[in-house]
Amino acid sequence: MSFSKKKRFLAGAVCPRCSAQDKIQVYSQEDTNYRECVSCGFKDEIHINSSGREMETRVNRTEQEKEQDTQVLQFPPLKDKPES
Repeated sequence: MSFSKKKRFLAGAVCPRCSAQDKIQVYSQEDTNYRECVSCGFKDEIHINSSGREMETRVNRTEQEKEQDTQVLQFPPLKDKPES
């Protein structure tokens, strides 16, 4: 993952130095990703490691996997009760 060269705010991010929320900008410079706090001036390089496996959610499962987890219950039909 790489950020654009244009600085963009990262919603919900908290600065590790001053703890200000929504003050972090991310950008890329010469194929290196950076984050920078506009409040206190904190700046560091971001190393993004992609995980080998995506976390399983209901959205990224195949239909076959969903069907395997589906339990089908069959009930015998109800017998008609005689009216009194």
